[in-house]
Formats: sequence, C-alpha cells, structure tokens
Amino acid sequence: MARKMLIDGELNKPNEDETHYDFDLFVIGAGSGGVRASRFSAQYGAKVGICELPFHPISSEVVGGVGGTCVIRGCVPKKILVYGASFGPELADARNYGWELNEKIDFNWKKLLQKKTEEIVRLNGIYKRLLANAGVKLFEGEGRVVGPNEVEVIQLDGTKISYSAKHILIATGSRAQLPAIPGQELAITSDEALSLEELPKRAVIFGGGYIAVEFASIWRGMGATVDLCFRKELPLRGFDDELRAVVARNLEGRGINLHPRTSLTELVKTEGGIKVRTDHGEEITADVVLFATGRAPNTKRLNLESVGVELDSATRAVKVDDYSRTNIPGIWAIGDVTNRMNLTPVALMEGTCFAKTVFGGQPTAPDYDHIPCAVFCIPPLSVVGVSEEQALEKANGDVLVFTSTFNPMKNSISGRQEKTVMKLVVDAETDKVLGASMCGPDAPEIMQGIAIALKCGATKAQFDSTVGIHPSAAEEFVTMRSVTRRVPSCKPKTNL
Repeated sequence: MARKMLIDGELNKPNEDETHYDFDLFVIGAGSGGVRASRFSAQYGAKVGICELPFHPISSEVVGGVGGTCVIRGCVPKKILVYGASFGPELADARNYGWELNEKIDFNWKKLLQKKTEEIVRLNGIYKRLLANAGVKLFEGEGRVVGPNEVEVIQLDGTKISYSAKHILIATGSRAQLPAIPGQELAITSDEALSLEELPKRAVIFGGGYIAVEFASIWRGMGATVDLCFRKELPLRGFDDELRAVVARNLEGRGINLHPRTSLTELVKTEGGIKVRTDHGEEITADVVLFATGRAPNTKRLNLESVGVELDSATRAVKVDDYSRTNIPGIWAIGDVTNRMNLTPVALMEGTCFAKTVFGGQPTAPDYDHIPCAVFCIPPLSVVGVSEEQALEKANGDVLVFTSTFNPMKNSISGRQEKTVMKLVVDAETDKVLGASMCGPDAPEIMQGIAIALKCGATKAQFDSTVGIHPSAAEEFVTMRSVTRRVPSCKPKTNL
C-alpha cells in the first residue's frame, strides 16, 4: 500500500525515485511512547525498526528493557507495591467490620518482590509480542543517531550496525538523578527502591514530588519508620495548595514524619546505618535513603548535538515543535526526553499523534489541556484541569470554588480518622468547570470520568443536573451546590 508521509506540513505523494532507506521509521527507545509510535506507524504501512537496551529492573546507560520506565521500574511496579502496602491498614480497619485477626500479622517483602518481578517480566514479554505482531523489527542494543537519516545500533557483543531511515524518532525517556550532596553514593533512586532485597525498617526520603510521597506511603504501610524531607512548605509543588495540605495531613496521620523546608547536607555511613544530616542541624539514622529529587532527559549518549539537533541548555531535553519535530528534518522526539509533560499516557498520546502526522496523513498536534493525573500516595490524590491558584492567574473574572470534606462511609465503621476532600474550580462568568481535585479512596478511578466531562467543556449546571450513584463518594461531585468561596481574579481589568 502507498504510504503517506508528512514533511514540513505537506503530504508527499509516493515517488518511485525517492532515496531508498532500510526503514521508513527507526525508533530509539522502546518505552511506552516508542512502542506506541512504532506500532501505529506500522499499522499505517510503514516499515519500522526499533532498538532498546537489554532488560534489567534497575536502569543504567547500558541496560533498560522493552516497556521502558513505566512498565519495568515506574508506574506498574510502584502500583503493585502501593497495593501491597494498603493491605496493612486495611487489615487493621477490618477488625471493626467483624474480622477477628491475630494481633501479630507478618508481612513477607521477598514474596511481594518476587511477584512484582514476575509481573514486569511478563509485561516485558507482552510488549515484545506487541511489536512483533505489528511487524516492527526489534533490535536489542544501544542506539544513537549518526546522521539525519542514519542510526547506529551497538549490539550486545559490541559490534556496530548502521541503518538508514527516512524518519528517526527519539523516545529514550528520562532517568532519576542524584543531587550533588556529600555521601550521595550511599543513597538510592526509585529504580533501586523497587528492587530492594530487604525491606528497610528506617527510611529517609528526600523530595516532595510524586515519587517521594508514594514511597513514603509504601514503606510506612509496610511498617517502616519514614522521615520525608522536602524543601517547600508542603509536598507536591504545582498541585492545588488546598489539596497539598490534605495530603500532608494524611501522611502525618498515617505516621510519616514530615520535615518541611528541609534540605539534606550530608550522608555518612556508620555501623548503625546511614546518618543523614539536614540544614537544620538534625541527624536521622536510616537503613535506606531515597533521593526523589527529579529526573533528567536521557540524551547523553545519543550523539544528537553532533548531527545538529537542538537540546535545551538547562535540562538537555530535545527541543521540538507542536508536532514533535526537532530542528533537523526527519528527526522527531516524544515522551520524557522532550520534557513537555512527563506522564506515560502523554507519551502514548504523543506517539499516536506522531504516527498520524507522519504516516497517517492526519497532521495532529498533541493536546495538553485537561490531562488527568494521580499521585498514588495512600489515600491517593487525583486532579484534572487547573488548580485554584492557576485558575486565578488565568481567569478574566471571578472564580467560584466548591469543596466537600467528609468522612468516607467505610471510615465511619472502621474508625479511621481520615477525611476525603473534593474540589471544583468554576469560572463565575461562563459557569465552565475549570478544574477538579480529589484526595481520598478511589480518587483516580473517579477522576478519569470527570476528565471526560471537562474535556467536553462541562458546566457546573451540567454537573448539578447529573444524578449521582448512591451510596458512593463520587456522587459528591454532582451534589456540591453551595459555593465555598468566590475569589476575584488576579488579572487586572482593562477596557483596552
């Protein structure tokens, strides 16, 4: 079948005199975005090759695995551990529901670790089969760009093979970074945290983002003493401030020691463990210290600058336009390596849009509005749209805030003192719902449905006219009738 390709915004007609390439598309990186882009491009009739480093649960410059960070050392194994950590508190709550349990309940970390590893190995195999079934040729080895239409794959035995490709897609993701603190070699990243041979009894976590609060919940749920140190007043910078405070309260309520406005200054190995020193003069001894202070685009060994591809001077991310094109014709990039919105479903969207644009004859730019996300702390936080703070910056008029704080029905029997909080942010002039947030059990499952409503431009009146499911927490989103507060926009008004 004839393949339609988009070059510089124009669909080219098939030309028999075109230069012959080994592949129509060669993808470097077989994570979520790379696999999606290669499969969908192949479905449009493109001849596709993809390369990925050999599988290992802990990434490095020479190991990785088909499936990428999310499947092997990110979202999926993390969620498995969150499930495992949730059972401890659930078992405690079960007593008031009539379950007679022994006071001593053992937890077998090694068994969960084995099951987690079995699952990511299974998923790694599934991703390989998905590529094979789509007709994508998989190469195991390290890929790099050696020209505008040429890639080099360094195979496992060290030999190098070059392939030509009309289009090259960079989808190498990102890797966890360690801050420059004396003793940093004593710390671990999330990669190692997901594969620890022994469950720590004492853990110090440095960072205030997704990974930090999630691992705090995981290890605390499994019985460890956890100290969470972060630089800001509250964890989860960038989320709605009101919900950030709720998360902090819940973390403390579950026994996690919070250290706000705190940085680590030194790690020292001692007989009793790792001694952690803070900028407040505190000393905390831990079995494990996790640095969850950010990730960096994985561009170091790709040889991109030598072929003229522009990288961001600060982050080293690949710079792309709205259609994921770099400044070099024929070279594209998607996912975390571009440092746009670093979420797995976003990389999938970008991969889909790439395939439509280049091989489907449908120029499609990724749409970053109303992308829902979740933080799988216990209980989880989930949001879609803008926070109250962002709404006030963007709105032309007043913003209406609706909130609901309640004791979940399950907690009324178990006795757990932990409130669910829901929030809607509404444009007062248009009645359009600008953002929704929830912290409480099942928040991500509920927020996925709310995201569809916001994507469709739902108004508060339409929320109010929707019949709720009873009894459920989700029905609160359609029964918040009273305005909690009306906040004037931060924007100065002008008649110009």
